[in-house]
Parts: sequence; structure tokens; C-alpha cells
Amino acid sequence: MLLRGIISSPFSSSSSLRLKTHIHHKNVAVSAQIQTQTQTQTSSNNYSISDQALESRGFILRRTIEELNLDQLNKVFVAVGFPKRDPQKIKVALENTDSLLWIEYLKTQRPVAFARATGDGVFNAIIWDVVVDPSFQGIGLGKAVIERLIHQLLRKGISNIALYSEPRVLGFYRPLGFVADPDGIRGMVYSRKPKKKK
Repeated sequence: MLLRGIISSPFSSSSSLRLKTHIHHKNVAVSAQIQTQTQTQTSSNNYSISDQALESRGFILRRTIEELNLDQLNKVFVAVGFPKRDPQKIKVALENTDSLLWIEYLKTQRPVAFARATGDGVFNAIIWDVVVDPSFQGIGLGKAVIERLIHQLLRKGISNIALYSEPRVLGFYRPLGFVADPDGIRGMVYSRKPKKKK
């Protein structure tokens, strides 16, 4: 499913976002073609929730894997329906990640929201593993992470952003500028089927 739209916040009015998504099994691939006249720095005042407001509610935004407990992150993955992952593989994936953001709940010192992006560092990026602990959903943490991750990618000059999402949560991305499949462009995912036994 492809998405196209105009982003009004947290990005400047000169930013146009053309998004594309593709349905594959349980996931939907979403891509964004971002065209800007100038890359402007966005202040945290333009985010739906500021860093200061997050901190006042007991959360801290982090941008590195330092202090990220991978076992606790894995618990959040499992809580939202992802399969349990090998912590060593999570570590390798994070070491090969270009941008990541996570939110720590200070009271428990555990991650409660997370998203990351990989890509070529110039033209393309893919957003992966967008999760919010079910106990903390509905209070703006997912939106806070995605807004900042997209902003980070835009500041790097990356204009083609894709993500994978389950169809049931596409409504989360629409208010962030994502719209469904405007040009009928479909993505493809390699899937090796097991050979049938004779």
C-alpha cells in the first residue's frame, strides 16, 4: 500500500510526503517519498509531545543503544505480537541500524517504546520494529518516536522512507502523513517456499 500526503506537523510547510505501502501476508510495506524545498530544523515545539513533556511524565527519549536492555526490549516485542528474538541477533541488528529512538520509563528503567531505521544513508531508509508496550499505548509514545525518527532521516537528506506495518495499525500512520496506495505501486518481498515432498 503506497502512501502520499502533506505533512503539516512536525515538518515545515515546504515538505511534501509521498508515501507508498504494499500488503504482504500479515505486514504492509509503507514507503514515503519526501520532497522538500529546504531541509529545515524542526524544534521540539512542533512535535505532538515535547521532550520536556515526556520527561515531566516520567519518560526519557534515547537515541543510542547504550543503557538499552535487550531482554526488556525483547519482552516489548513479544508483548505486541512479534516473535521472541535471539538477543545476540537483536544486538547485531541494532549495531547495523542507522537511526534509532527509544523511550525509557524512568520509574522501571525499562524501554516502553522503540523504532529504528536502516538504509543507505543518502537516498533510502526503512523503518523497522515500531513498538509500544501495551501498558503504555494510547498516550502518544509511538507518535513521539516516529515523528522524531522521520525528522532525523529528513535532516540527513533521506527522501525515500519505507516501513512495514500490520494492516490493523495503518490508522496509526495516517495522521503522520501516510495515505494508502495512491499510484497502485506494489512492493514485493522475497519468500522462499519449502519444496513439496514427492
